Amino acid sequence: MADISLKKVILDNGETMAYREREGGQKQIVLVHGNMTSSVHWDLVMENLPAEYKVYAVDMRGFGESTYNEPIYSLHDFALDLRDWVDKVKLTSFVLVGWSTGGGVAMDFAADYPDYVEKLILLASVGTRGYPLFKKNGLGQPDFTTPLRTKEEIAQDPVQVVPIQNAYDSRNKGMLRQVWNLAIYTHNQPDEARYEKYLDDMLTQRNLVDVDYALATFNISGEENVVGPGSGKAAKINIPVLVLRGTRDYVIPDQMAKDIKQDIGDNARIHYLEDAGHSPLIDALPELLQAITDFIKE
Repeated sequence: MADISLKKVILDNGETMAYREREGGQKQIVLVHGNMTSSVHWDLVMENLPAEYKVYAVDMRGFGESTYNEPIYSLHDFALDLRDWVDKVKLTSFVLVGWSTGGGVAMDFAADYPDYVEKLILLASVGTRGYPLFKKNGLGQPDFTTPLRTKEEIAQDPVQVVPIQNAYDSRNKGMLRQVWNLAIYTHNQPDEARYEKYLDDMLTQRNLVDVDYALATFNISGEENVVGPGSGKAAKINIPVLVLRGTRDYVIPDQMAKDIKQDIGDNARIHYLEDAGHSPLIDALPELLQAITDFIKE
């Protein structure tokens, strides 16, 4: 069994940031989780990456074992936390891996702090142009002409937000399991003990609406999306970037992977994981590990 320990540091902003650390060699990898998850969900990756890598997996603010004293308003807020954590842990050069929402955080970090990141791996990542939410009609279908623009509007979304928040508030793991079986674990599922651990971990999230708002307003492209103009920061990412996407990902549209490639440019390439959904960690672990290690060794 891999030697993985849970540790915590206090950031300059007063938040406590938890992280898991797996002993290994000189090459360092930092893993950033997505929405509804934490470092707990990286367990199979941390257990199975070759021993030559030292691996860290953080809990972003408001997830897992980290605190949530002050709300976030953007994915950039998470990137600022990550920068402070990196300095506290004394990391100076590493491969950065971001899954889903964590991919947006990782892109933001790599654009602002290029000296830290050797290579960037984006797993089922939100696109450079964000993940807007839209008003729903009476059938629960999105009206693509009416984006939700405020936290208050997003908090009332009857399809993508309210059911999840209600499940959190009532600690309804059955509801969360149903959502994940429909949207994420559509092909393979974790073993029962691991699935229960993941569900318990989901209930630690304290920032669902804030994260959904941050995703809806994220735009580091040079284009204007339905919410507003982009910052253009994606063009500053000049390190090698691997975009990994499952061919059956029902959460992240293929267009988002293509937008990342277009907005970052020639440094980025897309690699498809066949027959994998939004969690290749469960659907295609051997292929995922192979893709990560091959890219690092290039």
